[in-house]
Amino acid sequence: MNQRFIRNFCIVAHIDHGKSTLADRLLEATGTLEKRRMRAQVLDTMDLERERGITIKLNAVRMHYTADDDATYELNLIDTPGHVDFTYEVSRSLAACEGAVLVVDSTQGIEAQTISNLFLALDSGLEIIPVLNKIDLPAAEPDRRAKELQDLIGTTREEILTVSAKEGTGVPDLLEAIIARVPPPSGDPAGPLRALIFDSYYDRYRGAVPSIRVVDGSLSAGMDIAFGSHPDDRYQIAEVGYLQLSRQETPTLDAGEVGYVVANVRGVQDTRVGDTIIDADNPTTELLPGYREIHSMVFAGMYPTDSNQYEVLRDALEKLQLNDAALHYEPETSVALGFGFRCGFLGLLHMDIIRERLEREFGVELITTVPNVEYNVYLTDGTAEPIENPTKLPVGPHVDRVEEPYVKARITSPSDYIGGIMKLGQERRGIYVGMEYIDTERVQLEWEFPLAEIILDFYDRLKTISRGYASLDYEFEGYRPSKLVKLDMLINGDPVDAFSVIIHRDKAQDWGRKVASKLRELIPRQLFEVVIQAAIGNKVISRETIRPLRKNVTAKCYGGDITRKRKLLEKQKAGKRRMKQVGTVEIPQEAFLAVLQVE
Repeated sequence: MNQRFIRNFCIVAHIDHGKSTLADRLLEATGTLEKRRMRAQVLDTMDLERERGITIKLNAVRMHYTADDDATYELNLIDTPGHVDFTYEVSRSLAACEGAVLVVDSTQGIEAQTISNLFLALDSGLEIIPVLNKIDLPAAEPDRRAKELQDLIGTTREEILTVSAKEGTGVPDLLEAIIARVPPPSGDPAGPLRALIFDSYYDRYRGAVPSIRVVDGSLSAGMDIAFGSHPDDRYQIAEVGYLQLSRQETPTLDAGEVGYVVANVRGVQDTRVGDTIIDADNPTTELLPGYREIHSMVFAGMYPTDSNQYEVLRDALEKLQLNDAALHYEPETSVALGFGFRCGFLGLLHMDIIRERLEREFGVELITTVPNVEYNVYLTDGTAEPIENPTKLPVGPHVDRVEEPYVKARITSPSDYIGGIMKLGQERRGIYVGMEYIDTERVQLEWEFPLAEIILDFYDRLKTISRGYASLDYEFEGYRPSKLVKLDMLINGDPVDAFSVIIHRDKAQDWGRKVASKLRELIPRQLFEVVIQAAIGNKVISRETIRPLRKNVTAKCYGGDITRKRKLLEKQKAGKRRMKQVGTVEIPQEAFLAVLQVE
């Protein structure tokens, strides 16, 4: 198809602002999907996505639409995940487009993620089409929200479209606006091949199948291709085509088009998001910009509750990694939990999704250790090593400093809750940067936080303080030195590695006291005394004691001299001393899970 009749666009929105519903209406309006095959959130293919109402795995779909000028246009909608954990994937999806439909809920207005994804779109040089959604609701305030959009992106009121994705109102006008405002692709059809990978998934019969946007040149079956990150490996194309909720084979993919490539690639590790596909026989010297290796930000240990399921867990992680190159794992052993895996994730939501998929799809019951981030440890000899497992943190005079990752956070909230948010930010060691009013009732606050302080329950606390109105978005900023220590939990003098954490020295005592108190409630009483201690090195900073169960050994003495009872009690005391020396404490699974919920 002539590039003049191609439009590549995406939909940018905050979670629950109607992005997936609007995509459904576009598919209906263009006749891409028959009525009988239509269902809500049709581009969200996973059950987990549909239940939670979020997009986890992006999708691309090709639509054909005959506009008012009687020309038929090829519209490529590239769906994007909405959560902050997947910002890099969003940025690569935007790089494959020329335009973005910015959807704002007319009842809630602009939120943190709206602004974040908008900035990503502007950085990619995209044409923005502002759209107010949910205008059919009684609480809708289109004029007020339009003013917010005008102030944010400097548009006019006439350029802001109003739609109801649920009812289908305003969708034809939106399609016409996409054709009129989004510029066509401008690649060189005769130039050397350059195609951007914006997604990749694994097919058990055909290997890794990258979703691509052809920037220059063309692709066809039989060609030899290579990837910019490892140009020495050659692959022969077996099939090319476009995506329309299923793979549709086509003879060629030309400059400006969006589709997929089957080249019998072994795994998604070879088809990295952001990489450039080049012609192996005529490679270009200039790769597409923006590619980077994806690094895990959050780490946690995953252990099967039944040690016999270790092999099942390993196979399950292997299968998930085939479809998710951002998941990293390696075997590790815990004294308390046995054999398991140390896993790396993009964020807490990514971790939650992986854990839930392991339990649902593979039937593995898991214990997850406290999530933590990766620290850089600098030694006095000038060397540095990354540490993500608390048990591996070196201590002693040979450690020069420890650095932790910081993020730049953007919080959008009604102005009534500024006080509570400021207090929460200070509790989490935040550095306040500034605040500006979006309008008379909404503010945007900027903070710098240690990543470790916001990965556990920060978002939940923020929602509680603001009654659900505040939203959070953050981006990685860099590493900074901090006063960090390793806190161990000792049960009868033995450290339990599953409870170990790396924590700021000022917060160690409070955390240790709370964990010790929680464990005292959950560990059942034994026949001997159980001592729970929180310790930094050899210094104990908190202690709780579980009193022993006392068996009534004198019950059989219904009379006689008191010395008989004393003799039995002394014998019991000596036995308990012996039990304390050799006895091991049984820790229930609930205790490991409860540490994740310490407040």
